[in-house]
Amino acid sequence: MSSSLRVTALANLLLCVWLTLVTVPATAGQFPCPASDGVFANCKGANLEWVPAGLPLSVEVLDLSYNRLRAIRRADFAHLSRLRDLRLQYNNISHIEGGSFLFNALLEHLNIFNNSLRAIPHKALQPLVKLRSLDMSNNLYAQATLDDVFSAFTSLESLSLGGPLVQNLSRGDFRALQKTRLVKFAIKAGTSLVHYEPGTLVGIQTREMWLDIALDDRPEILPNILRDFAGSSFACLRFRNLFEFKYYTGTEDIFLGLRAIKTNKLVFYRGKFNENLLRMALLNIQGSPIKGLELVAVDFARSPSFVDNGTGSSVTDLSLDELVLSDISNPDILRFDWRFTWFSKVRNLTIRNVNFNFVPCDAWDELRNVEVMTIANNRLRDNFLYNQRCTYKDSMPSLRTFDASANELTSLSTLTALMGEWRQLRVLDLSYNKLGSLEESCTWRQNITKMILHHNTFDRSVLDCLPTTLEYLDLSYSSLDQLDMTYFQKATSLRVLLLSDNKIKFIPSGWSSPSLWSLVVDGNSFGLINTGSFHNMPSLALLRAGNNPYHCTCDLHHFFQETLARGTVNITDWPDDYICYHPEPLRMTSVDRFSPGRLACDVRLVVAISVVITAIVVLVIVLLCYAFDVPWYAKATYQILRARYRARQEGDLLGRDFAYHAFVSYSHSDAEWVRDQLLLRLESCEPPYRVCIHERDFMPGRWIIDNIIENIENSRKVIFVLSHHFVNSEWCNYELYFAQQRAIGKTFQDVILVVKEAIDPDSLPSKYCRLKKMLSTKTYLEWPEETQRRAFFWAQLCSVLGKPTLRV
Repeated sequence: MSSSLRVTALANLLLCVWLTLVTVPATAGQFPCPASDGVFANCKGANLEWVPAGLPLSVEVLDLSYNRLRAIRRADFAHLSRLRDLRLQYNNISHIEGGSFLFNALLEHLNIFNNSLRAIPHKALQPLVKLRSLDMSNNLYAQATLDDVFSAFTSLESLSLGGPLVQNLSRGDFRALQKTRLVKFAIKAGTSLVHYEPGTLVGIQTREMWLDIALDDRPEILPNILRDFAGSSFACLRFRNLFEFKYYTGTEDIFLGLRAIKTNKLVFYRGKFNENLLRMALLNIQGSPIKGLELVAVDFARSPSFVDNGTGSSVTDLSLDELVLSDISNPDILRFDWRFTWFSKVRNLTIRNVNFNFVPCDAWDELRNVEVMTIANNRLRDNFLYNQRCTYKDSMPSLRTFDASANELTSLSTLTALMGEWRQLRVLDLSYNKLGSLEESCTWRQNITKMILHHNTFDRSVLDCLPTTLEYLDLSYSSLDQLDMTYFQKATSLRVLLLSDNKIKFIPSGWSSPSLWSLVVDGNSFGLINTGSFHNMPSLALLRAGNNPYHCTCDLHHFFQETLARGTVNITDWPDDYICYHPEPLRMTSVDRFSPGRLACDVRLVVAISVVITAIVVLVIVLLCYAFDVPWYAKATYQILRARYRARQEGDLLGRDFAYHAFVSYSHSDAEWVRDQLLLRLESCEPPYRVCIHERDFMPGRWIIDNIIENIENSRKVIFVLSHHFVNSEWCNYELYFAQQRAIGKTFQDVILVVKEAIDPDSLPSKYCRLKKMLSTKTYLEWPEETQRRAFFWAQLCSVLGKPTLRV
């Protein structure tokens, strides 16, 4: 290295170090380029006139496009040593200083498209030996000659250069690329090109050759260019604006060189074509190795001077794997050859956005070899596509895929008549049409396996008009509100079903589709799914069901928990698109955060707990009943009601006079004391007391309970002879209970307690709660053991009974 070069390199290095040290990052409020993770700095469209200072050292991708930059200086990117992708397109850059990329050796992608460069910046580009793509076309330099510096760009894959002011393309302009294998090479010259030297493009090795060269005034240049390509092999040869402002009216066959070019695809993008030029191109293509032809956005016009005499002028041997006619405003391009013979050997035919609305009968006869046909985004209607005056027998024998999307078709049943003879048809795309309710039945004679019908307006009857051989069905955006389950039982091969963004209100629990593998039902109107919703879909592996107004219930929770845990079904949009809409407290809650708890949702657990609690409650009630003798009270109450019922049936009348002064209740074990002491004393008075005892006064043949109740009611007083035997006597218990009931007209003042044996009130059973109360609050008579005290006892008893009368 010479001393001068060493000095220059050292100076540049010192400059970079100094700029790195003095560059102060701008504050967050002033910095116009937000950096994503410090790697991508987006300064696009920020109205910048200078490269902003303060860019992070870690930046690898810098977008400065659509600004007002005028020049690139040495210091602008000196500190960005990691920079790999720099975008400077759509600025007003007229100058790039040498050394501007000296410290950006890692740069792989540089875009300076559409600027104001007056010359190719060879000196500035020299350090970029790792460049993979460089776009510097549409600038203002007049010469496109590449310096030897480009021979060092061995990694270069894509190169675009030239501009509207390039006047000359000469041999040697691209000599530096002879050893570089490109993927894409693009050269722009526009209508400014005055001179093209034969051999200019010889030796360029690229898979794609793009030529943006307008030959309005120099059509003779095209044969020279094509001769340079003779023997070359391209994946794609693309001409843009071949004739930009004028139609070619010459007679020279300027496409003659196409026959010697080995290219898979030939593209004419934009530019003016008349039928003479088009026929000239097609006649040369049919004798070339070209297998694909695209005419995109060309301006087509009929040639007033062209006369088709019908002899030898038709294109009859255009053997193409693919022919594309796209975005052409004039549909006459389809009829420049009124016999349509140029379609006869095409396998894949695309006629997209050409505004045609009528298919002549002759055309179907020339489509015998078409396997894939696309006539999308046109203006076809049912009667324009299917003309009943045409004969469709044996038409389209090779057609496998038919795309008629984005037209004005309205009747699916009419289309089945058109396709009745297309026996090889497997894929049918009728999306973006106006198909609706069916008026006629549909008959499918072929085994269609894929049908795309999204963006139409259907109701459930559409399923009656679909072939049952389908494996793929797309009914998205079709306003469906319900489904006919009968179809899915017949379509036993269906594997993919798309129903996005309809109005389906519920998922039927009996939905059976044994072969279904992928189901898409997002964006509908149903809010409930459960574990049984897809139970009859054993092959289901993919499910998308988000963006529905879900009602967050236990069934919904169980479905997602079980489905996710089992892992056999992949819910592709989980959990972001699943939101609760009901109930109100859970609105806008993510379904994956809805967790109602095991007790709220596990029915078996709830049933088990309910059974246990019920059993405990019943057991407690039984124990309480036992402790408080509830059964005994219930039985006694039942006996009262029963006796009252029998009394009413027998015509007993209430309110009669008392028949006895006292009713004596006693235990059988105390009967001797009652007879020998109590009765003897009371019935020997003058006048005597009338006393009722069960042994003597109960009416034979009547129910004991009835006798007890009736005699208690017919007695003014009730005497209870209390003893240990009384407490243990069932009948005495009844007599005591009946005597306590207000319902039979007795009060505590009419009850006389005679304690024959000492009884501790606390030792009495709980059912004697009232007896306990009377013993603790009411004065009772106690039978004395001492004989001398008994006279006082009888006096007290007679006082309580009152004076005996003849009529009680």
